[in-house]
Amino acid sequence: MADARVAIGQKIRQLRDKKGLSLEQTAEKAEMSPELLAEIEAGRVSPPLGQIVALANAFKVSLGDLFGDSADAPYCIVRSEQGRAVSRFGETRDTAAGYSYQSLGFRKQNRHMEPFLVTLTPGQAPKEPNGHDGEEILFVLEGQVEVSLAGHTDILNAGDFIYYDSTLPHIVACHGDQPATLFAVIYARRDMIL
Repeated sequence: MADARVAIGQKIRQLRDKKGLSLEQTAEKAEMSPELLAEIEAGRVSPPLGQIVALANAFKVSLGDLFGDSADAPYCIVRSEQGRAVSRFGETRDTAAGYSYQSLGFRKQNRHMEPFLVTLTPGQAPKEPNGHDGEEILFVLEGQVEVSLAGHTDILNAGDFIYYDSTLPHIVACHGDQPATLFAVIYARRDMIL
């Protein structure tokens, strides 16, 4: 994996400053408290993917823009050693919330989907469900994944797949005492971010 890491909190602060938005204005647009946004920007809170999507929508940018993607090619081939680690805290704490991301589409321009390789850590499930615009596809590669959404909880094993409307409040977490790896695709239509 390439050693190109993106601290999401820093990028959010940079975008907010660039767009001339106050902490309160940005928090209102992203439907979160200003205190939570301040914690995210300071790197003390790791935002779940739903909050990252909400922030991208608030800034009217793609998820890739928040991850610092170059998005300069009409296609993207990512070799196994070239995936880009996406750190929501910074270089040292990227699994602190129970999962870490490896962006797989960071060079593809004008994309409507965001592909990730996600590693889930045992015993570190998000406490609150989150929802965001779009749709998600999760395909479990290794381990077991617990998915809770729409009042239903299920355990997915290697080879299992789920496709859902991500506006449904959901929690995705590692199940059992071994890490889990999944391929995730988040779809965000162009009209969701422009």
